[in-house]
Amino acid sequence: MLSLNSVMIGTQQLKELASFYQKVLDKPADMIDTENGFYGWQVGATFIGVLEHSEMKGPSKDPGRVMINFETTQVKEEFERIMALGGVAIKAPYEIGGGWIATLADPDGNFFQLITPMD
Repeated sequence: MLSLNSVMIGTQQLKELASFYQKVLDKPADMIDTENGFYGWQVGATFIGVLEHSEMKGPSKDPGRVMINFETTQVKEEFERIMALGGVAIKAPYEIGGGWIATLADPDGNFFQLITPMD
């Protein structure tokens, strides 16, 4: 059986993306390796890393292909908080199946979602 261990986001805007996710996650990076261009956070059972990658140029070309979902019981409030931090609204909070979901983009244009915890 597989278990999701980590998600890596490659960028050429390392400091900007690291700063953005530090604010979104409301905590400093748990791991910083400036020599190798890496910042990472433990978020629940999954590690999220932002790393400098020379092949990533410009904004994400297909931002909805892979999305990170952050669980929260306060989708609307977190949506507004992240918008104030520079997140870009892709889809405002809406109700679906008794829960809430919203989609935003980070400074590289990668989509991520806020979702109510699933039963």
